[in-house]
Amino acid sequence: MLLKKRILPLALSVIMAVSALTGCGSSSEKDSSSGAKTTLTMWTIATESDSFHKPYLQAIEEFEKNHPGVKINMETFENESYKTKIKAAVAANELPDIFFTWAGGFSESFVSSGKVMCLDDYYKNYEKEISKTALANDIYDGKLYGSVTCTPVSVMWYNKEMFKKQGVEVPATWDDFKAVCKKFIDAGIKPIGTSVKDTWVLAMLHDGLALKSAGADKVTKALTKQGQSYNDPDFVKAANCIKELVDMGAFIDGATGLSNDEAVASFTNGTVPMFVTGAWMDSSITNDAENPDDFGFMPFPVCSDNAALTDSMGGSADILMVNPSTEDPDLAGTAAFDIAKLVSKYGYMSGAGIAAWKVDYDVENQSSVSKTMSDCINNSTSLTIWSGSLMEAEDYTEYQSLLQQFFIGDLTASDFVEAMDAQLNQ
Repeated sequence: MLLKKRILPLALSVIMAVSALTGCGSSSEKDSSSGAKTTLTMWTIATESDSFHKPYLQAIEEFEKNHPGVKINMETFENESYKTKIKAAVAANELPDIFFTWAGGFSESFVSSGKVMCLDDYYKNYEKEISKTALANDIYDGKLYGSVTCTPVSVMWYNKEMFKKQGVEVPATWDDFKAVCKKFIDAGIKPIGTSVKDTWVLAMLHDGLALKSAGADKVTKALTKQGQSYNDPDFVKAANCIKELVDMGAFIDGATGLSNDEAVASFTNGTVPMFVTGAWMDSSITNDAENPDDFGFMPFPVCSDNAALTDSMGGSADILMVNPSTEDPDLAGTAAFDIAKLVSKYGYMSGAGIAAWKVDYDVENQSSVSKTMSDCINNSTSLTIWSGSLMEAEDYTEYQSLLQQFFIGDLTASDFVEAMDAQLNQ
């Protein structure tokens, strides 16, 4: 049977290019025995439990098939520990040939310290397949240093059947959202699954509420130090939204000690009706939920007149960079683009993320949720990249720490925004 195919349009990608310059440091291994084989080492966060694990394996398999004699050795690390590892590797000049990182502010210092190879010459071979707009967050001082994989976006996932049983509709406003939470609480059900131990999950929730309270422009300017104070009533409001949820008992028990994987399980097994994470949850639902059709997604509720329901948070922040000290820069540069393109394809097909590239995909195998989410992203009124990419790495680390302190009650909402403002103005 012939498979129907469609060309996926370029996903919407916005925001800014930051600042920096050139490259340096690592290893490709060449086996000069019969049939000389070149091995490139690549670091990612696509662990076995990660939704992108299979797409990366598929991408590598296809790349190796298309490049006989080349071996891609992928080493994987957990999300949070990787942030420490990659910064240490940059400082010690111990980077692999190709490495996953986050665009924008997180990787700005890597570029400015000369630890990343410029990819302008390699991009020329791919400019018909992905636009410079989609790569905007990978451009520093007018030069391209990364190749994006997907365009993930954060959303509120929900269990349709649990909503139906409680007689509640998808909320559009903050008051409506609180009413939905109260309905579940009154029924003895904790409405929101989350991990506070893996702080990026809590950050994703707060990012979404800050966007829907302060608006895209104010969030971007505050986190990128463009003259917008974080000590602002709109940011206090976003923090108070989380405080309201904590006070009403909306989060699952033990959230402070749960890993993201543990928290996800409470959602996919039908125990918890809502969960905040990215588009990649589609893959976990498809693979782990008993009835995948019971699940859907909704945008974060609007908390003020500063934002619209169609304002989104995410963006093309997941990228591959190349170590300029690799022994085979041409091969590594090509691999960074080819593998990113294939991860975009297979990740989209599996429901792990929204493709940032123009790629062929099989309509029969496409996730209906991914298709709907792709349409929503492309119809967004704004797309703001996550705080972990907008902010400099040190600022984001402090942001996560402050969020944890705030969640457990060691800081008030005012204390939190004042401390954030102080961090961003150091």
